[in-house]
Amino acid sequence: MKKSIGFVEARQILMDVVTPVGTEKISLSSSFGRILAQSLTAQENIPPFDRSPYDGYALRAEDTALASENSPVTLQVLEEIPAGAIPTRVITEGTAAKILTGAPIPAGANTVVMYEKTSFTETSVTVFSPLKAGDNIVCAGEDVRQGQVLAQCGQRIDAGLAGTLAAQGVGAPVVYRKPRIALLSTGSELVEAEQDPAPGKIRNSNRYMLEAALTALGCECVYLGIAGDSAEEICTLIRIGLANCDAVLSTGGVSAGDYDLTPDAMILAGVDRFLIHGVDLKPGMACTYGMSNGKLICALSGNPASSITNFYAIAMPVLRKMAGHKDPLPQEIEVTLLDPFRKKSKGTRLLRGELVLQDGKACMRVPSDQGNVVLSSTIGCNVMAIVPAGSDKLPEGTVLKGFLL
Repeated sequence: MKKSIGFVEARQILMDVVTPVGTEKISLSSSFGRILAQSLTAQENIPPFDRSPYDGYALRAEDTALASENSPVTLQVLEEIPAGAIPTRVITEGTAAKILTGAPIPAGANTVVMYEKTSFTETSVTVFSPLKAGDNIVCAGEDVRQGQVLAQCGQRIDAGLAGTLAAQGVGAPVVYRKPRIALLSTGSELVEAEQDPAPGKIRNSNRYMLEAALTALGCECVYLGIAGDSAEEICTLIRIGLANCDAVLSTGGVSAGDYDLTPDAMILAGVDRFLIHGVDLKPGMACTYGMSNGKLICALSGNPASSITNFYAIAMPVLRKMAGHKDPLPQEIEVTLLDPFRKKSKGTRLLRGELVLQDGKACMRVPSDQGNVVLSSTIGCNVMAIVPAGSDKLPEGTVLKGFLL
């Protein structure tokens, strides 16, 4: 078991032992945000035929070669082609077809002129300027060509991909199943949010913080409740989580105090491999990660800011891999601090803040209080900056490496 290692090394240790949790086929209408478990190739052209982008007239460009305001060209209209209809006439010299937006281009025609640029009757259309072959025609395959790779395994289904799959007739894509994550809190001092805490008690903010984080990640969160400061109580909830979920996430009981009993409870629950105990990170140092019969247990600090920082830095990318993401690691970025940070950093520190664009640069607003128990400074947090070990106080304008949440 590794002790007090860097968070990047800790993250990689866990990445190496987890795999996606499985797949399922779901309806396309409920697939938004899900992760594809198959690579998809276009089976047909989109659009499947040459079509008109406008209401107008389909005709032969060569018939308009000599057209001008003073010498317009008048063509006979053979038929009207609404969207969804099939042309029945071939366009020949001196003829045209009235065509509506989305309708197929009739055989013989090679251009479309908009209504607004013509004069017309029910049987004829007059054109006042030359047209070019190919103008105003949406060609078959202009959007998607048959054989084109549409999406890769591990890609998130967004609005554009959902629409593209629909156009290909993929009504039920194969996606990775949402990981079921058991969430439990430890500590005899905790009560739930709706309760009035008695003297010495506090509300369980970690539950709701991590429920929100897991939901945003695309996981299914299964809350198991609060265990008191008892290895047996904690063990009972861990066992329930292991029996019913893909991984277990707990908070509290991982420091070095007399009531920090989560590692003992993990042993009682059947953890057969401890991977990490503590990381060189502030906040977020206290943690224990282990495996039980191939299932991951993430035991984080009870201090809210500490636990969410460790979650974002280590657990989140690992859970993303379990969810099937092709690129589970967070996107790295350089940020310029808009505010000073007035503490020295003996070890590696993660600053939480809000990403803003200013003067063409990626900048970060840094809440002044970054303490282990200060949860409110994570409100609006969407980026973390990495302060290297041994850093002095940081002035405004300091450039740091970081990662997006």
